[in-house]
Amino acid sequence: MARGEDSIDSGMASLTTSSKDLTPEKVKSDDDFEDDEEDEDETLVERLVGLGEMFPPRVRDATHIIATTTCKGIKSFYGFACSAAWVVFSSSIILFAPLIFEVERAQMEEAQRSQQKQVLLGPNSAMAGSMGGTLKPPPPTR
Repeated sequence: MARGEDSIDSGMASLTTSSKDLTPEKVKSDDDFEDDEEDEDETLVERLVGLGEMFPPRVRDATHIIATTTCKGIKSFYGFACSAAWVVFSSSIILFAPLIFEVERAQMEEAQRSQQKQVLLGPNSAMAGSMGGTLKPPPPTR
């Protein structure tokens, strides 16, 4: 019996529309949906052009001048900022690099003197050399 129930078709599935779908309210809403699809085919540029036609030519021209001037101003400011940054950073490197190298060289020379003194006079001489200016020589013995 289960096989027989699977093969029986009532014919209801073959109907594509019902009587409720053919009411005047339903038919009208289907037409509205088609009109909405036609409006969606309009591109953004077309819509902006259509909106632009609402305003007088003086307003459109003024808006165009403001927009192009702003764009050019931003571009020129960006170019100036890039050039100014390049000049500042490259000049600072050129001016301060020799100073940094001289300070490093002086530190290296001091470290070499300290190491040479330690090798010649022993490990305690390096500490005594740094405090040597503050100590007085011992008094002579008789």
